[in-house]
Amino acid sequence: MNLVSRPLKKQRNLGVNWGKRLTPILCLLGFLHTTAPITAIAQETRVVNIVNQATYTYTYTYQGKSTLYEGSSSQLGVSSTPLVDPLGRILGCAGALLPDYTGFSVGVYEPNPSDPTGTELGQLVALTPTELPDIANNDIPGGKVPNIQNVNPYAITNDPAGVYNFLLDPNKGQTDPGKTYIFVVNPPANSDYRQRRIKIEILNSTGSENNNVVRYVATSLDGQPISLTGETRVESTVVLVPNAEVVGLDLLAFEFTTNMCQASQMQIVKTGDRSAAEPGDTVIYRLSVRNLSDAALNNVVVTDNLPLGFNFLSKSVRGEIDGQLVPITATRNGNTVTLSTDVSIPVKKVLNIAYAAQLTTDSLRGTGRNSAIVNALRADNRFSIKDGPATHKLTIRPGIVSDCGTIIGRVFIDKNFDGEQQTGEPGVPNAVIFLQDGNRVTTDPNGLFSVANALPGSHAGVLDLSSVPGYKLAPNKKFRERNSQSRLVRLEPGGLVRMNFAVTPISEEVAKP
Repeated sequence: MNLVSRPLKKQRNLGVNWGKRLTPILCLLGFLHTTAPITAIAQETRVVNIVNQATYTYTYTYQGKSTLYEGSSSQLGVSSTPLVDPLGRILGCAGALLPDYTGFSVGVYEPNPSDPTGTELGQLVALTPTELPDIANNDIPGGKVPNIQNVNPYAITNDPAGVYNFLLDPNKGQTDPGKTYIFVVNPPANSDYRQRRIKIEILNSTGSENNNVVRYVATSLDGQPISLTGETRVESTVVLVPNAEVVGLDLLAFEFTTNMCQASQMQIVKTGDRSAAEPGDTVIYRLSVRNLSDAALNNVVVTDNLPLGFNFLSKSVRGEIDGQLVPITATRNGNTVTLSTDVSIPVKKVLNIAYAAQLTTDSLRGTGRNSAIVNALRADNRFSIKDGPATHKLTIRPGIVSDCGTIIGRVFIDKNFDGEQQTGEPGVPNAVIFLQDGNRVTTDPNGLFSVANALPGSHAGVLDLSSVPGYKLAPNKKFRERNSQSRLVRLEPGGLVRMNFAVTPISEEVAKP
């Protein structure tokens, strides 16, 4: 009998304790029959409870007297739970084999229980040891090539190229719904590739009990796609392997979760023809997009955000690859400039884009810093990649144009308490006003003061009453907010603003006899 389940190897020992009657019994083995549902096992790859029991009858004749013997063997109840057999292969970004797998390794980890995000690595999963070839009756299950001992982590080899496998044990609850693992691919040191992390979540089965169906969701933790169509989250349904050394089941989810793409597939660099400029000047920017991947790049789009006060000159745009002109389409929306081309960037080549922008007077109020990002599609698998932002800082000098303003004001004797100086209301000389930046200003003989080259924005001034002995703040009967020792004004770029302080003499009380 050739049964599927590994524990049936024990049936070789049937009848070993039948003593002196062993020879006639062996002669009658053709009469033996089993109650095990072999047909069901052969047709379905699922776990079944096997009742391994044999019955027998025979007639023994001695001295002309025949005796009928009947009996049955002891019952062997077998309930076999197989190992889950995930196979896979590390592939390149487009699904092709890598040229060399030396130094690559893969591992299955528990999530770090102290990490609320569930993305950090915990302990390595303790996998059940296996062996190949499988030695009978030693309680060690059979393994599967290439990871025949089920070690974790496992070092990838070039023969077979890039293949790995791990066996998860349902008897340890490793395939229970709710179990979560992090599958990790470690590239060799100084590699163009970076570590990959994929979270595996075991879901509830949608089938009936003991149908050996496992559902799980694979989610990329590093942002890279986990399928050749670009998805970063994939749900798979797989059937458990009843015998890992006999039945080979390729769990595709594990295969396409291991696509390896270069850590940096594209690079953008932004430079300018000068480090400082003035309003009215024209600055020329240069964008260099380098293809670092192993495939050509299509649909290249550069998005450049210009600083405040920079006027993009659309007719100045030029593009080239290896000295050959490349058509560039330029559009502008506010301060955002979009530069695109239908020409592919070959492997290891650079697309250079140059354009000009003119500085306006508003550039004095900006930062002079702009940034650019680039997006493209790989030609082989249409994966979307991007790089940036690449920034450039231009120092803006005022030149002959300045947005600085002037603050003027006066300290005067307000006789009618309206807060405004009229004829007959003289100024107060040598009065001191402190500004919010710590500057100290003194009035002239007419009570006037001014502050030139003040930056735009809000400015506050406070009258020092100790500098005007014999005077106090004059009450303002028209504007309540002016009944204060301080003033707040708003200076526009290149503007002029007034800051006045009204005072009145302190009345001397007449002493009574």
